[in-house]
Amino acid sequence: MMTDRENTLRAIEFRHPEWIPVDFDLMRSVIYRHGPRLVEMMRRHPLLFPDARIKSVAAFAPPSEPFRERRWTDDWGCGWLEVEDGILGQVVGHPLDHWDKLAQLKVPDPERQWNWDAIRPRCRRQREQGELVNGAMGVVEGSFFDRLQFLRGLDNLLVDFLERPPELDRLIALVLDYNMRLIRLWLDAGAELIHFHGDIGMQQSLMMSPATFREVLKPAYREMFQTCRRAGVHVKYSCDGCLLAVVDDLIECGVSFHDPQVRACGIDGIARAYGGKLCAMVDIDEQMLPFATPGEIEAQIREIVEKVGRPEGGLMLYACPSADVPLENIEAICTGWERYGAPGTRRGSIPHDGKD
Repeated sequence: MMTDRENTLRAIEFRHPEWIPVDFDLMRSVIYRHGPRLVEMMRRHPLLFPDARIKSVAAFAPPSEPFRERRWTDDWGCGWLEVEDGILGQVVGHPLDHWDKLAQLKVPDPERQWNWDAIRPRCRRQREQGELVNGAMGVVEGSFFDRLQFLRGLDNLLVDFLERPPELDRLIALVLDYNMRLIRLWLDAGAELIHFHGDIGMQQSLMMSPATFREVLKPAYREMFQTCRRAGVHVKYSCDGCLLAVVDDLIECGVSFHDPQVRACGIDGIARAYGGKLCAMVDIDEQMLPFATPGEIEAQIREIVEKVGRPEGGLMLYACPSADVPLENIEAICTGWERYGAPGTRRGSIPHDGKD
């Protein structure tokens, strides 16, 4: 059987993977709640959870003292608030809530923020061990749209998109320059995949019009993503909400795969917009998981596989259960994949005639 690395690349690149890859995200809050029972469940599904991951979860002990509200400030001066252990907080302090503060903004140096002397050899070891080497431009790093809203505040930023003050262009240039420096550092370190984050979607549409996306954000996305692709590095763009209106724009910018949400986009919508064009790492309906039956969860996985899956690839699954999801429902994700997406299963059983 081929390696996970090769199979994942085949799925992303539409080169006939042997099975549907799964990214199973177990948050700390989930580990705290289910503890040893979660470890036992993982042992029942060795295709999804290798021994090393089971051991790391088993060794993950909850804190000995009750969690207290935590506030901290990141390198850009944005103030964060965390109210629950194991759950990423949110930015509540925006250093550019007024444009007159722009001149005082201190842009961090990514070369000093990260320990690249440790990252480079770690990337080499991952490649030698047959792992896909990942670089991170995630939520805390701010990626691009996230960093703009962390600095300005979401309400201010969306008004900026409408009014287009000259300060917005200067801020975009500052954030883009920082991101390009960080991207080049990851490329130099040997990353084969760089993960970008930016939640620009809502439940039924983008936060802004597609025209505004194309005018304000797309040029920066294209520069960042195409820089990666020209270097032979894949781009994962993680964005919640409904992005169906700009899937073709993401492809043009250079996105290799994206994680559309079932609740926001619908399985049929994902099949129409992504099928055969952009690898969809379909986010199993997180809002359904706490309340569904195991049978309903397995049925959704089957529908995703049949409607979005194709023999040539272009489908991955993403599972991110929250702490309120019963353990039997977490296990239903495992058994659903084992029945419909694991090695040896049939993928894409509904014929594709090009009309979807």
